[in-house]
Amino acid sequence: MQRNLFFLYRRCRDLRTVNASRTQRDCLAEVMQGIHKRGWCDGTGGNFSVVLQHQPLQLLMAPSGVDKGQVRADQLIVVDQICNVLQGEGKASAETSLHLRIVEATQAGAVLHTHSVAGTVLSRHYEGKRGILLEGWEMLKGLVGIKTHATSINIPIISNSQSMQELGDAIAPSLKSAPCGFLVAGHGLYAWGADLEASKQHLEILEFLLKVKLTQMQIAHQS
Repeated sequence: MQRNLFFLYRRCRDLRTVNASRTQRDCLAEVMQGIHKRGWCDGTGGNFSVVLQHQPLQLLMAPSGVDKGQVRADQLIVVDQICNVLQGEGKASAETSLHLRIVEATQAGAVLHTHSVAGTVLSRHYEGKRGILLEGWEMLKGLVGIKTHATSINIPIISNSQSMQELGDAIAPSLKSAPCGFLVAGHGLYAWGADLEASKQHLEILEFLLKVKLTQMQIAHQS
């Protein structure tokens, strides 16, 4: 009897999660396809998550090792706070734990991780300075809390590692003050926001600003 009640509870809980996440599934799949079309997650690069609930923490994301531009909404997986797959087929990305650290520290509603050329090159170039200063651009106003171009942001940069524990520990002191994003040297950009739409906006703004910075450097080198 107790065993039957347990499985009934699990079934009801799973149905609630699927129903609650149906819209998120469609939206996340669409966002991933758009990011892929822009060349920001070629191959099987990048990983993207949406928070389904904070307590207990559950993320909706693509399984590891797949082309993010081809993932359908029904192929997304649900992962818990210790990276166990609760729903769906496939494994959780090794970087899931970093998504969880970001969400826990910032209360973000989504985390988007890209491998653009600009983000990858600039993060390696400025690794020694531990950040990239961007100032005076109108597009800065696309980041939450910024109302004027007459300001600056510093995107933190941490050294790359295959240990997500090391990456999480390295960026932890900077997460609350970061401009909704940070870079991993030679790897790419992590961006977040209050929900998926805000995260997408922050990602687009930061990627734009990084491309501007790289273009500036190329012009300076040619002149």
